[in-house]
Amino acid sequence: MDVEEFRIRGKEMVEYICDFMNNIHKRRVTPDIGPGYLKPLLPSEPPQQPEAWEDIMKDVESKIMPGITLWQHPRFHAYFPAGNSFPSILGDMLSDAIGCIGFSWASSPACTELETIVCDWFGKAIGLPKDFLYFSEGSKGGGVIQGSASECILVCMLAARAQAIARLKESPGHTHLDETVLLGKLMAYCSRESHSSVEKDAMISFVKLRILEPDEKSVLRGETLRQAIEADLAEGLVPFFVSTTLGTTACCSFDNLKEIGPICKKYPGIWLHVDAAYAGNAFICPELKYLMAGIEYADSFNTNTNKFLLTNFDCSCLWVKDRFKLTSALVVDPLYLQHTHADTAIDYRHWSIPLSRRFRSLKLWFVMRNYGISGLQAYVRNHCQLAKRFEALVRKDSRFEICNDVVLGLVCFRAKGSDKLNQKLLSSINDSGKIHMVPARVNQRYTIRFALAAPNASADDIDIAWSIITDYLAELLESKVQNKNEIIDYLITSS
Repeated sequence: MDVEEFRIRGKEMVEYICDFMNNIHKRRVTPDIGPGYLKPLLPSEPPQQPEAWEDIMKDVESKIMPGITLWQHPRFHAYFPAGNSFPSILGDMLSDAIGCIGFSWASSPACTELETIVCDWFGKAIGLPKDFLYFSEGSKGGGVIQGSASECILVCMLAARAQAIARLKESPGHTHLDETVLLGKLMAYCSRESHSSVEKDAMISFVKLRILEPDEKSVLRGETLRQAIEADLAEGLVPFFVSTTLGTTACCSFDNLKEIGPICKKYPGIWLHVDAAYAGNAFICPELKYLMAGIEYADSFNTNTNKFLLTNFDCSCLWVKDRFKLTSALVVDPLYLQHTHADTAIDYRHWSIPLSRRFRSLKLWFVMRNYGISGLQAYVRNHCQLAKRFEALVRKDSRFEICNDVVLGLVCFRAKGSDKLNQKLLSSINDSGKIHMVPARVNQRYTIRFALAAPNASADDIDIAWSIITDYLAELLESKVQNKNEIIDYLITSS
Protein backbone atom coordinates (compact mmCIF):
# COMPACT_ATOMS: atom_id res chain seq x y z
CA MET A 1 0.00 0.00 0.00
CA ASP A 2 1.53 3.29 -1.09
CA VAL A 3 0.65 6.75 0.18
CA GLU A 4 -1.97 7.36 -2.50
CA GLU A 5 -3.82 4.14 -1.76
CA PHE A 6 -3.50 4.83 1.97
CA ARG A 7 -5.14 8.22 1.37
CA ILE A 8 -8.11 6.46 -0.23
CA ARG A 9 -8.31 3.55 2.23
CA GLY A 10 -7.88 5.86 5.18
CA LYS A 11 -10.91 7.90 4.12
CA GLU A 12 -12.85 4.68 3.58
CA MET A 13 -11.88 3.46 7.06
CA VAL A 14 -13.07 6.70 8.65
CA GLU A 15 -16.38 6.25 6.84
CA TYR A 16 -16.58 2.64 8.02
CA ILE A 17 -15.90 3.69 11.62
CA CYS A 18 -18.51 6.47 11.41
CA ASP A 19 -21.14 4.08 10.01
CA PHE A 20 -20.23 1.49 12.64
CA MET A 21 -20.56 3.95 15.52
CA ASN A 22 -23.66 5.61 14.11
CA ASN A 23 -25.50 2.31 13.62
CA ILE A 24 -24.06 0.31 16.49
CA HIS A 25 -27.49 0.22 18.19
CA LYS A 26 -28.80 -1.97 15.33
CA ARG A 27 -26.36 -4.77 16.15
CA ARG A 28 -26.50 -7.38 18.92
CA VAL A 29 -24.66 -6.30 22.05
CA THR A 30 -22.98 -9.69 22.45
CA PRO A 31 -22.01 -12.22 19.76
CA ASP A 32 -24.30 -15.14 18.98
CA ILE A 33 -21.43 -17.57 18.41
CA GLY A 34 -19.51 -20.24 20.34
CA PRO A 35 -15.82 -20.84 21.08
CA GLY A 36 -13.82 -21.70 17.98
CA TYR A 37 -16.28 -20.06 15.57
CA LEU A 38 -13.55 -18.25 13.62
CA LYS A 39 -11.17 -21.09 12.75
CA PRO A 40 -13.32 -22.74 10.04
CA LEU A 41 -14.03 -19.33 8.50
CA LEU A 42 -10.37 -18.49 7.85
CA PRO A 43 -7.65 -20.35 5.93
CA SER A 44 -5.28 -22.50 7.94
CA GLU A 45 -2.26 -20.79 6.35
CA PRO A 46 -1.46 -17.10 5.73
CA PRO A 47 -1.74 -15.93 2.09
CA GLN A 48 1.37 -16.25 -0.08
CA GLN A 49 0.29 -13.42 -2.38
CA PRO A 50 -1.16 -9.97 -1.55
CA GLU A 51 -4.92 -9.81 -1.27
CA ALA A 52 -7.23 -7.02 -2.34
CA TRP A 53 -8.12 -4.53 0.39
CA GLU A 54 -11.81 -4.86 -0.53
CA ASP A 55 -11.66 -8.58 0.28
CA ILE A 56 -10.00 -7.91 3.63
CA MET A 57 -12.70 -5.42 4.64
CA LYS A 58 -15.47 -7.78 3.51
CA ASP A 59 -14.04 -10.39 5.89
CA VAL A 60 -13.93 -7.82 8.70
CA GLU A 61 -17.67 -7.32 8.40
CA SER A 62 -18.67 -10.92 7.70
CA LYS A 63 -16.24 -12.80 9.96
CA ILE A 64 -14.76 -10.48 12.62
CA MET A 65 -17.68 -8.24 13.56
CA PRO A 66 -20.00 -11.20 14.39
CA GLY A 67 -17.50 -12.13 17.12
CA ILE A 68 -17.20 -8.69 18.72
CA THR A 69 -18.75 -7.75 22.05
CA LEU A 70 -19.82 -4.16 21.47
CA TRP A 71 -18.55 -2.20 24.48
CA GLN A 72 -19.74 1.10 22.97
CA HIS A 73 -23.29 -0.20 22.41
CA PRO A 74 -26.05 1.76 24.20
CA ARG A 75 -27.29 -1.57 25.68
CA PHE A 76 -23.88 -2.57 27.06
CA HIS A 77 -24.11 -2.31 30.85
CA ALA A 78 -21.63 -4.99 31.92
CA TYR A 79 -18.31 -3.48 32.96
CA PHE A 80 -17.09 0.01 33.68
CA PRO A 81 -16.88 2.08 30.48
CA ALA A 82 -14.27 1.44 27.82
CA GLY A 83 -13.55 5.09 27.14
CA ASN A 84 -13.88 6.16 23.53
CA SER A 85 -14.39 9.32 21.53
CA PHE A 86 -13.51 10.67 18.11
CA PRO A 87 -10.77 13.04 19.39
CA SER A 88 -9.17 10.08 21.17
CA ILE A 89 -9.33 7.89 18.07
CA LEU A 90 -7.72 10.66 16.03
CA GLY A 91 -5.01 11.07 18.67
CA ASP A 92 -4.21 7.36 18.48
CA MET A 93 -4.15 7.51 14.68
CA LEU A 94 -1.59 10.29 14.77
CA SER A 95 0.42 8.53 17.47
CA ASP A 96 0.51 5.39 15.32
CA ALA A 97 1.60 7.41 12.31
CA ILE A 98 4.39 9.17 14.22
CA GLY A 99 5.46 5.75 15.46
CA CYS A 100 7.96 6.91 18.07
CA ILE A 101 8.97 4.74 21.04
CA GLY A 102 9.20 7.22 23.91
CA PHE A 103 11.32 5.36 26.43
CA SER A 104 13.52 8.40 27.07
CA TRP A 105 13.47 12.14 26.53
CA ALA A 106 16.08 11.78 23.79
CA SER A 107 14.05 9.13 21.94
CA SER A 108 11.34 11.76 21.28
CA PRO A 109 11.33 14.90 23.43
CA ALA A 110 7.72 15.95 22.76
CA CYS A 111 6.48 12.46 23.68
CA THR A 112 8.02 12.79 27.14
CA GLU A 113 7.26 16.45 27.79
CA LEU A 114 3.61 16.30 26.73
CA GLU A 115 3.06 13.35 29.07
CA THR A 116 4.45 15.32 32.02
CA ILE A 117 2.34 18.38 31.20
CA VAL A 118 -0.89 16.46 30.56
CA CYS A 119 -0.51 14.51 33.81
CA ASP A 120 -0.12 17.81 35.67
CA TRP A 121 -3.18 19.22 33.86
CA PHE A 122 -5.27 16.21 34.82
CA GLY A 123 -3.93 16.09 38.37
CA LYS A 124 -4.94 19.72 38.87
CA ALA A 125 -8.39 19.06 37.39
CA ILE A 126 -8.92 16.15 39.78
CA GLY A 127 -7.71 18.18 42.73
CA LEU A 128 -4.69 16.14 43.73
CA PRO A 129 -2.40 17.68 46.36
CA LYS A 130 0.44 19.73 44.88
CA ASP A 131 2.93 17.12 46.09
CA PHE A 132 1.76 14.89 43.22
CA LEU A 133 2.44 17.48 40.50
CA TYR A 134 5.76 17.61 38.68
CA PHE A 135 5.78 21.36 38.05
CA SER A 136 4.72 22.33 41.58
CA GLU A 137 7.42 24.26 43.47
CA GLY A 138 9.34 22.05 45.87
CA SER A 139 7.56 18.89 44.70
CA LYS A 140 9.35 15.57 44.25
CA GLY A 141 6.25 14.03 42.68
CA GLY A 142 4.91 13.67 39.19
CA GLY A 143 2.64 11.74 36.87
CA VAL A 144 3.14 9.03 34.28
CA ILE A 145 0.87 7.15 31.88
CA GLN A 146 0.85 3.37 32.32
CA GLY A 147 -0.92 0.66 30.37
CA SER A 148 -3.40 -0.32 33.10
CA ALA A 149 -4.28 0.07 36.76
CA SER A 150 -2.66 -3.33 37.31
CA GLU A 151 0.66 -1.88 36.16
CA CYS A 152 0.19 1.20 38.33
CA ILE A 153 -0.29 -0.90 41.45
CA LEU A 154 2.58 -3.23 40.52
CA VAL A 155 5.20 -0.51 40.05
CA CYS A 156 4.16 1.12 43.33
CA MET A 157 4.33 -2.22 45.13
CA LEU A 158 7.80 -2.83 43.69
CA ALA A 159 8.92 0.65 44.77
CA ALA A 160 7.55 0.10 48.28
CA ARG A 161 9.22 -3.32 48.40
CA ALA A 162 12.60 -1.84 47.43
CA GLN A 163 12.27 0.83 50.12
CA ALA A 164 11.30 -1.75 52.75
CA ILE A 165 14.21 -4.07 51.90
CA ALA A 166 16.66 -1.16 52.05
CA ARG A 167 15.38 -0.16 55.52
CA LEU A 168 15.61 -3.72 56.81
CA LYS A 169 19.18 -4.08 55.57
CA GLU A 170 20.13 -1.02 57.62
CA SER A 171 18.45 -2.22 60.84
CA PRO A 172 20.67 -4.02 63.38
CA GLY A 173 18.41 -7.05 63.66
CA HIS A 174 18.35 -7.78 59.93
CA THR A 175 21.78 -6.88 58.50
CA HIS A 176 22.90 -10.53 58.61
CA LEU A 177 19.87 -11.83 56.71
CA ASP A 178 19.78 -12.65 53.01
CA GLU A 179 17.50 -10.50 50.83
CA THR A 180 15.27 -13.48 50.04
CA VAL A 181 14.71 -13.97 53.79
CA LEU A 182 13.85 -10.29 54.19
CA LEU A 183 11.44 -10.56 51.29
CA GLY A 184 9.58 -13.31 53.12
CA LYS A 185 8.89 -10.94 56.02
CA LEU A 186 7.08 -8.30 53.96
CA MET A 187 3.30 -8.01 54.23
CA ALA A 188 0.95 -6.06 51.98
CA TYR A 189 -2.74 -5.36 52.64
CA CYS A 190 -5.89 -4.80 50.64
CA SER A 191 -9.63 -5.22 50.99
CA ARG A 192 -11.62 -8.19 49.79
CA GLU A 193 -13.28 -5.64 47.49
CA SER A 194 -9.96 -4.60 45.92
CA HIS A 195 -9.36 -5.46 42.30
CA SER A 196 -7.92 -8.92 41.69
CA SER A 197 -4.81 -7.28 40.19
CA VAL A 198 -3.55 -6.51 43.71
CA GLU A 199 -3.36 -10.23 44.45
CA LYS A 200 -1.63 -10.90 41.14
CA ASP A 201 0.84 -8.07 41.74
CA ALA A 202 1.70 -9.52 45.15
CA MET A 203 2.38 -12.87 43.46
CA ILE A 204 4.67 -11.19 40.92
CA SER A 205 6.44 -9.25 43.70
CA PHE A 206 6.92 -12.39 45.86
CA VAL A 207 5.36 -10.75 48.92
CA LYS A 208 2.64 -11.86 51.28
CA LEU A 209 -0.78 -10.23 50.94
CA ARG A 210 -3.39 -10.07 53.68
CA ILE A 211 -6.90 -9.59 52.33
CA LEU A 212 -9.05 -7.71 54.85
CA GLU A 213 -12.80 -7.79 55.35
CA PRO A 214 -14.67 -4.56 54.59
CA ASP A 215 -17.70 -3.36 56.52
CA GLU A 216 -21.34 -3.91 55.57
CA LYS A 217 -21.05 -1.10 52.99
CA SER A 218 -18.04 -2.82 51.35
CA VAL A 219 -15.75 -0.12 52.80
CA LEU A 220 -12.32 -0.91 54.28
CA ARG A 221 -12.02 0.78 57.67
CA GLY A 222 -9.01 2.00 59.60
CA GLU A 223 -9.56 -0.17 62.67
CA THR A 224 -9.61 -3.34 60.57
CA LEU A 225 -6.26 -2.40 59.07
CA ARG A 226 -4.80 -1.46 62.46
CA GLN A 227 -5.68 -4.81 63.99
CA ALA A 228 -4.15 -6.69 61.06
CA ILE A 229 -0.93 -4.65 61.22
CA GLU A 230 -0.59 -5.16 64.99
CA ALA A 231 -1.10 -8.91 64.62
CA ASP A 232 1.52 -9.14 61.88
CA LEU A 233 4.04 -7.05 63.82
CA ALA A 234 3.61 -9.41 66.75
CA GLU A 235 4.52 -12.28 64.40
CA GLY A 236 7.70 -10.52 63.28
CA LEU A 237 6.35 -9.55 59.87
CA VAL A 238 6.97 -6.16 58.24
CA PRO A 239 3.92 -4.24 56.94
CA PHE A 240 5.06 -2.24 53.90
CA PHE A 241 2.19 -1.61 51.46
CA VAL A 242 -1.54 -0.88 51.65
CA SER A 243 -3.68 -0.77 48.51
CA THR A 244 -7.00 1.00 48.93
CA THR A 245 -9.78 1.58 46.42
CA LEU A 246 -11.98 4.52 45.57
CA GLY A 247 -14.76 3.04 43.46
CA THR A 248 -14.51 -0.74 43.84
CA THR A 249 -15.28 -3.02 40.90
CA ALA A 250 -18.15 -4.94 42.47
CA CYS A 251 -20.25 -2.10 43.84
CA CYS A 252 -18.29 1.20 43.53
CA SER A 253 -17.65 1.58 47.26
CA PHE A 254 -15.02 3.93 48.68
CA ASP A 255 -12.47 2.87 51.27
CA ASN A 256 -12.18 5.24 54.24
CA LEU A 257 -8.91 7.06 53.56
CA LYS A 258 -9.44 9.47 56.46
CA GLU A 259 -9.21 6.48 58.84
CA ILE A 260 -6.69 4.40 56.89
CA GLY A 261 -4.25 7.26 56.19
CA PRO A 262 -3.35 8.02 59.83
CA ILE A 263 -2.93 4.28 60.52
CA CYS A 264 -0.37 4.02 57.70
CA LYS A 265 1.50 7.09 58.99
CA LYS A 266 1.56 5.65 62.50
CA TYR A 267 3.71 2.73 61.34
CA PRO A 268 6.83 4.04 59.52
CA GLY A 269 7.60 2.67 56.10
CA ILE A 270 4.09 1.78 54.92
CA TRP A 271 3.33 2.95 51.37
CA LEU A 272 -0.34 3.90 50.90
CA HIS A 273 -1.63 3.46 47.36
CA VAL A 274 -5.05 4.60 46.14
CA ASP A 275 -6.54 2.79 43.16
CA ALA A 276 -9.31 4.93 41.65
CA ALA A 277 -9.28 3.34 38.21
CA TYR A 278 -12.92 4.17 37.46
CA ALA A 279 -14.04 6.71 40.03
CA GLY A 280 -10.96 8.94 40.01
CA ASN A 281 -11.98 10.52 36.72
CA ALA A 282 -15.21 11.76 38.29
CA PHE A 283 -13.25 13.96 40.71
CA ILE A 284 -13.00 16.57 37.97
CA CYS A 285 -16.53 17.50 39.11
CA PRO A 286 -16.35 19.79 42.18
CA GLU A 287 -19.41 18.16 43.75
CA LEU A 288 -17.70 14.73 43.67
CA LYS A 289 -14.31 15.69 45.14
CA TYR A 290 -15.56 14.79 48.62
CA LEU A 291 -15.19 11.15 47.59
CA MET A 292 -11.39 11.49 47.74
CA ALA A 293 -11.30 12.80 51.30
CA GLY A 294 -8.03 11.73 52.90
CA ILE A 295 -6.06 11.69 49.64
CA GLU A 296 -3.37 13.81 51.33
CA TYR A 297 -2.21 10.66 53.17
CA ALA A 298 -1.55 8.73 49.93
CA ASP A 299 1.87 8.04 48.47
CA SER A 300 0.48 7.20 45.04
CA PHE A 301 -2.79 7.46 43.15
CA ASN A 302 -4.02 6.07 39.83
CA THR A 303 -7.06 6.50 37.61
CA ASN A 304 -7.86 5.22 34.11
CA THR A 305 -8.92 7.84 31.60
CA ASN A 306 -9.63 4.85 29.36
CA LYS A 307 -12.55 4.02 31.66
CA PHE A 308 -14.55 7.11 32.56
CA LEU A 309 -12.99 9.95 30.56
CA LEU A 310 -13.63 9.24 26.86
CA THR A 311 -10.03 8.19 26.13
CA ASN A 312 -9.58 4.83 24.46
CA PHE A 313 -7.42 2.09 25.94
CA ASP A 314 -4.66 2.19 27.02
CA CYS A 315 -4.21 5.31 29.14
CA SER A 316 -3.89 4.79 32.90
CA CYS A 317 -2.54 7.77 34.83
CA LEU A 318 -0.37 7.28 37.93
CA TRP A 319 0.93 9.98 40.27
CA VAL A 320 3.49 9.58 43.05
CA LYS A 321 4.58 11.95 45.79
CA ASP A 322 8.22 10.90 45.49
CA ARG A 323 9.26 9.94 41.97
CA PHE A 324 12.77 9.09 43.15
CA LYS A 325 11.44 6.24 45.30
CA LEU A 326 9.66 4.91 42.24
CA THR A 327 12.52 5.23 39.77
CA SER A 328 15.19 3.92 42.13
CA ALA A 329 13.35 0.59 42.17
CA LEU A 330 13.13 0.35 38.39
CA VAL A 331 16.34 1.89 37.00
CA VAL A 332 18.36 -0.21 34.56
CA ASP A 333 20.71 2.01 32.58
CA PRO A 334 22.68 0.34 29.76
CA LEU A 335 25.02 2.49 27.69
CA TYR A 336 22.86 2.38 24.55
CA LEU A 337 19.98 4.11 26.39
CA GLN A 338 22.03 6.88 27.97
CA HIS A 339 21.99 10.44 26.61
CA THR A 340 23.46 13.85 27.42
CA HIS A 341 20.25 15.26 28.96
CA ALA A 342 19.63 12.40 31.40
CA ASP A 343 20.31 14.64 34.43
CA THR A 344 17.82 17.34 33.45
CA ALA A 345 15.01 15.47 31.68
CA ILE A 346 12.56 12.70 32.56
CA ASP A 347 13.15 9.22 31.15
CA TYR A 348 9.83 7.43 31.64
CA ARG A 349 11.43 4.03 31.10
CA HIS A 350 12.44 4.35 34.77
CA TRP A 351 8.79 4.81 35.81
CA SER A 352 7.30 1.62 34.39
CA ILE A 353 7.85 -2.07 33.62
CA PRO A 354 8.17 -1.97 29.81
CA LEU A 355 10.96 -0.12 28.05
CA SER A 356 8.91 0.62 24.94
CA ARG A 357 6.23 3.29 25.37
CA ARG A 358 3.63 4.63 22.94
CA PHE A 359 2.78 8.32 22.53
CA ARG A 360 -0.34 7.91 24.70
CA SER A 361 -0.43 11.45 26.04
CA LEU A 362 -1.36 12.71 22.58
CA LYS A 363 -4.89 11.25 22.68
CA LEU A 364 -5.48 12.49 26.24
CA TRP A 365 -4.30 15.94 25.17
CA PHE A 366 -6.70 15.86 22.21
CA VAL A 367 -9.61 14.83 24.46
CA MET A 368 -8.92 17.43 27.15
CA ARG A 369 -8.58 20.21 24.59
CA ASN A 370 -11.52 19.23 22.38
CA TYR A 371 -13.98 18.64 25.23
CA GLY A 372 -12.54 21.04 27.77
CA ILE A 373 -12.97 20.33 31.48
CA SER A 374 -16.58 21.55 31.24
CA GLY A 375 -17.38 19.02 28.51
CA LEU A 376 -15.82 16.17 30.46
CA GLN A 377 -17.72 17.22 33.57
CA ALA A 378 -20.96 17.17 31.58
CA TYR A 379 -20.18 13.64 30.39
CA VAL A 380 -19.53 12.38 33.93
CA ARG A 381 -22.63 14.11 35.29
CA ASN A 382 -24.81 12.58 32.59
CA HIS A 383 -23.73 9.07 33.59
CA CYS A 384 -24.37 9.84 37.26
CA GLN A 385 -27.83 11.24 36.53
CA LEU A 386 -28.77 8.25 34.38
CA ALA A 387 -27.65 5.87 37.12
CA LYS A 388 -29.95 7.71 39.51
CA ARG A 389 -32.77 7.35 36.97
CA PHE A 390 -32.20 3.60 36.83
CA GLU A 391 -32.01 3.42 40.64
CA ALA A 392 -35.38 5.19 40.90
CA LEU A 393 -36.95 2.68 38.50
CA VAL A 394 -35.63 -0.22 40.58
CA ARG A 395 -36.89 1.28 43.84
CA LYS A 396 -40.37 1.80 42.40
CA ASP A 397 -40.71 -1.90 41.61
CA SER A 398 -41.38 -3.97 44.73
CA ARG A 399 -39.98 -7.09 43.03
CA PHE A 400 -36.43 -5.64 43.10
CA GLU A 401 -33.96 -4.19 45.59
CA ILE A 402 -30.90 -1.92 45.41
CA CYS A 403 -27.66 -3.38 46.79
CA ASN A 404 -25.19 -0.46 46.78
CA ASP A 405 -24.95 3.26 47.41
CA VAL A 406 -25.45 4.72 43.94
CA VAL A 407 -22.94 7.55 43.69
CA LEU A 408 -21.49 7.41 40.17
CA GLY A 409 -22.53 5.38 37.14
CA LEU A 410 -23.03 1.93 38.69
CA VAL A 411 -26.22 0.44 40.12
CA CYS A 412 -26.13 -2.96 41.84
CA PHE A 413 -29.56 -4.56 42.10
CA ARG A 414 -31.28 -7.92 42.31
CA ALA A 415 -34.70 -9.44 42.14
CA LYS A 416 -36.06 -10.25 45.59
CA GLY A 417 -35.62 -13.96 45.96
CA SER A 418 -32.88 -16.55 45.73
CA ASP A 419 -29.47 -16.28 44.12
CA LYS A 420 -30.65 -18.98 41.71
CA LEU A 421 -33.50 -16.76 40.53
CA ASN A 422 -31.11 -13.88 39.88
CA GLN A 423 -28.64 -16.13 38.08
CA LYS A 424 -31.44 -17.34 35.82
CA LEU A 425 -32.65 -13.78 35.23
CA LEU A 426 -29.20 -12.51 34.23
CA SER A 427 -28.51 -15.56 32.07
CA SER A 428 -31.80 -15.15 30.20
CA ILE A 429 -31.20 -11.45 29.58
CA ASN A 430 -27.62 -11.93 28.38
CA ASP A 431 -28.55 -14.88 26.15
CA SER A 432 -31.07 -12.66 24.38
CA GLY A 433 -28.34 -10.27 23.21
CA LYS A 434 -30.66 -7.34 23.90
CA ILE A 435 -28.61 -5.94 26.78
CA HIS A 436 -25.49 -7.14 28.56
CA MET A 437 -24.77 -7.09 32.31
CA VAL A 438 -22.47 -9.05 34.64
CA PRO A 439 -22.83 -10.30 38.22
CA ALA A 440 -20.96 -9.47 41.40
CA ARG A 441 -21.15 -10.71 44.96
CA VAL A 442 -22.16 -7.91 47.32
CA ASN A 443 -22.52 -8.75 51.01
CA GLN A 444 -22.32 -12.44 50.07
CA ARG A 445 -25.33 -12.20 47.75
CA TYR A 446 -25.49 -12.69 43.99
CA THR A 447 -26.03 -9.23 42.54
CA ILE A 448 -26.49 -7.81 39.06
CA ARG A 449 -24.32 -4.84 38.03
CA PHE A 450 -25.89 -2.21 35.77
CA ALA A 451 -23.10 0.08 34.59
CA LEU A 452 -23.45 3.15 32.43
CA ALA A 453 -20.90 2.59 29.68
CA ALA A 454 -21.98 4.08 26.35
CA PRO A 455 -20.37 7.48 25.66
CA ASN A 456 -23.68 9.00 24.50
CA ALA A 457 -26.00 7.20 26.92
CA SER A 458 -29.50 8.68 27.16
CA ALA A 459 -32.63 8.43 29.28
CA ASP A 460 -34.23 6.33 26.54
CA ASP A 461 -31.43 3.77 26.90
CA ILE A 462 -32.23 3.46 30.61
CA ASP A 463 -35.95 3.04 30.02
CA ILE A 464 -35.41 0.43 27.30
CA ALA A 465 -33.02 -1.54 29.50
CA TRP A 466 -35.44 -1.49 32.43
CA SER A 467 -38.29 -2.64 30.19
CA ILE A 468 -36.20 -5.61 29.02
CA ILE A 469 -35.19 -6.52 32.59
CA THR A 470 -38.75 -6.40 33.93
CA ASP A 471 -40.13 -8.37 30.97
CA TYR A 472 -37.67 -11.18 31.57
CA LEU A 473 -38.40 -11.25 35.29
CA ALA A 474 -42.13 -11.42 34.59
CA GLU A 475 -41.55 -14.40 32.27
CA LEU A 476 -39.45 -16.16 34.88
CA LEU A 477 -41.97 -15.63 37.65
CA GLU A 478 -44.84 -16.76 35.43
CA SER A 479 -42.90 -19.87 34.45
CA LYS A 480 -42.21 -20.54 38.12
CA VAL A 481 -45.91 -20.32 38.95
CA GLN A 482 -46.83 -22.60 36.06
CA ASN A 483 -44.29 -25.19 37.18
CA LYS A 484 -45.61 -25.03 40.73
CA ASN A 485 -49.19 -25.50 39.49
CA GLU A 486 -48.14 -28.45 37.34
CA ILE A 487 -46.53 -30.13 40.36
CA ILE A 488 -49.69 -29.55 42.43
CA ASP A 489 -51.91 -30.96 39.66
CA TYR A 490 -49.65 -33.99 39.37
CA LEU A 491 -49.77 -34.66 43.11
CA ILE A 492 -53.58 -34.35 43.15
CA THR A 493 -54.13 -36.66 40.17
CA SER A 494 -51.66 -39.25 41.40
CA SER A 495 -53.05 -39.45 44.94
